[in-house]
Amino acid sequence: MSTYIVAGLGNPGPTYQWTRHNAGFLFLDRLAHLENISISKKAFSGFCGEWNCAGHRLILLKPQTFMNLSGNAIRQSLQFYKLPVSNLIVIHDELDLPFGTVRFKLGGGHGGHNGLRSIMENLGKGDFIRLRIGIGKSPHGDTTGHVLGNIPPLQMEGLSRVLDGGIEMLEVMLKEGLPKSMSIFNNKNFLEG
Repeated sequence: MSTYIVAGLGNPGPTYQWTRHNAGFLFLDRLAHLENISISKKAFSGFCGEWNCAGHRLILLKPQTFMNLSGNAIRQSLQFYKLPVSNLIVIHDELDLPFGTVRFKLGGGHGGHNGLRSIMENLGKGDFIRLRIGIGKSPHGDTTGHVLGNIPPLQMEGLSRVLDGGIEMLEVMLKEGLPKSMSIFNNKNFLEG
């Protein structure tokens, strides 16, 4: 049985709750709701919960340090459980993917994402698994306003379908491996059909 840290990225507090940048928090909230788990234990500068899936132990982590410092919480959790970076799954919003798509990616740069930048600075490397939730680019070129803006009503209607799709991807990855999950889901849009 492997142990994984599953870290959802976001900013704490009600102001940010429904912003695009909080896709990682929203993912873990949805998972907690569906699986009846509590992510409320204070640890690693964040809130933690635990979920067992496909024979794996998943430590669910919502860092409460604000996005640009989230690497600190993740480093603490990996050290505590004595886990390699390969056992880290980071869930975050992704500008380069349209809303409705969720994709796995192994390794890569931070692409200007402050949460990923902080994690890579803390860990000294970026070869962890990312589950990227598409939020699309701003039509006006205002990236900061876009990521910190609230998810519009029309997208909110489809949000649970998108998050449920991401949860299914995570379950397939844990049961059948990352390549299999990527081949099934990486070209899918969860709002179509």
